[in-house]
Amino acid sequence: MPQGDKSAYTDKQKRKAEHIEDGYEDRGVPAEEAERRAWATVNKESGGGNKSGSGRGHPDTHASSEKGGRKGGAASAARTKEERSASAKKAAATRKRNKEQAEG
Repeated sequence: MPQGDKSAYTDKQKRKAEHIEDGYEDRGVPAEEAERRAWATVNKESGGGNKSGSGRGHPDTHASSEKGGRKGGAASAARTKEERSASAKKAAATRKRNKEQAEG
């Protein structure tokens, strides 16, 4: 199986990767990078492609999803209202700039 071949993944894993990829793209991550991150997340949570049989019977962990929620919440809670607001404004400006560059 060549590197990058997704035939060993289940339909559920493929749907999950697509959903994660869409989420990254919505946040302004380039398509290629979003796809790479999405498959890395699926691999971390499920142990890679599951059709071969060797990985069957192992429950999926959601460690990376849970970690992201904790990590983001802790970072936000440690900052003042003004710092959070400034960060949000900067992010909005970046998204707007990226969108304009993609369109034109």
